[in-house]
Amino acid sequence: MKLELGYILIKDIQFSNVSKVENGTLFVNQDEIKALVLEDENIASCELDLARPGESIRITPVKDVIEPRVKVEGTGSIFPGTLNKVETVGNGKTHVLKGCAVVTAGKVVGFQEGIIDMVGEGAKYTPFSQLNNLVLVMNPVDGLKPHEHEKSLRMAGLKVAAHIGELARNLTPCETEVFETPSISEGIKMYPNLPRVAYVQMLQSQGLLHDTYVYGVDAKQTLSTLIYPTEIMDGAIISGNCVSACDKNTTYHHLNNPVVHDLFAEHGKTLNFVCTILTNENVFLMDKERSSDWSAKLSEMLGLDGVIISQEGFGNPDTDLIMNCKKIEAKGVKTVIITDEYAGRDGKSQSLADADAAADAVVTGGNANEVVVLPKLDKVIGSLDWVDTCAGGFDGSLAKDGTITVEIQAITGATNELGFNKLSAR
Repeated sequence: MKLELGYILIKDIQFSNVSKVENGTLFVNQDEIKALVLEDENIASCELDLARPGESIRITPVKDVIEPRVKVEGTGSIFPGTLNKVETVGNGKTHVLKGCAVVTAGKVVGFQEGIIDMVGEGAKYTPFSQLNNLVLVMNPVDGLKPHEHEKSLRMAGLKVAAHIGELARNLTPCETEVFETPSISEGIKMYPNLPRVAYVQMLQSQGLLHDTYVYGVDAKQTLSTLIYPTEIMDGAIISGNCVSACDKNTTYHHLNNPVVHDLFAEHGKTLNFVCTILTNENVFLMDKERSSDWSAKLSEMLGLDGVIISQEGFGNPDTDLIMNCKKIEAKGVKTVIITDEYAGRDGKSQSLADADAAADAVVTGGNANEVVVLPKLDKVIGSLDWVDTCAGGFDGSLAKDGTITVEIQAITGATNELGFNKLSAR
């Protein structure tokens, strides 16, 4: 499978009468976007706002972040099985509006949504402070159930991102990258002396607003399976999560998964990047056993020498992480796990809810219980009335002077378990 990504670099974002990309600026017609969002009868109102790097702006509560992309060659369309019909993606050419994002916000769906600060202390913890953001502040009709509310916000964000992505269809990319995964038999012939490595990506699928979708299917309904890494770059995986903001994998994270990118960078040099194994995170023990058994079985069938395993979430999913690790290690396949920690505000508590001696190669995204003081900013996009009750907040988090004291758990992407952040620990 071969995919060429063409990057159109966005340096600014502005509202305009005409939606277009010109000289590195993304121009957005507000009425056009609002009309698109309000096609959903469950959304009562939609207001648009802009947030650029360095501006004194706080966005909260954040539901999802999505990068605009469009397929210009090859099979399928962006976000297959969700916005478009089910066709295998990950091939041909895709254009990316790099440097911008669509951010969904508005009335909180679940208490585990987050904060993006565009400047100051909070901006240091989130990669999204470096993007030119189009923010959709959406509120549902009265009486809407939480799962219906979540779906409406999710679909609105994807529709707007795909709509804006279309602006890049006929543009000439500033830069291009090519990613290619040979078939398993071809890979063995091409790189007989390199270690065979795969990426085991654990998808949050515990339900109750903890959901991830693969080609439009809720991951909790699936068994562990194989996927070409380039399919992920075309939107085969999207977020439907309202999990803790710090380690939520937004749709932007999936599209730009750094584990996939780093393995491609070493493919054919220090390792043979065989494929990605998707597995889910479950609630019940029987389901955890089934999924981890299959991850280990696939690792053995593929004749792997090593895997990288990433997690999403904490607590209950720690058990899935350790099960995958120890079962794959038992097959003779070396593992590295990527997680974050909830080690208490003093850093002295047990970092993970589960452990095993086989987990002896660990990369951490930092301690989500670390406390930070966020200064008052000039503008809030969204609402602050939920801050005291958010995951990472507490009674009194929002001070009278406008400062916010929270655990970094409340900051979107702060301890991301794909390594898409700036924190680690020793």
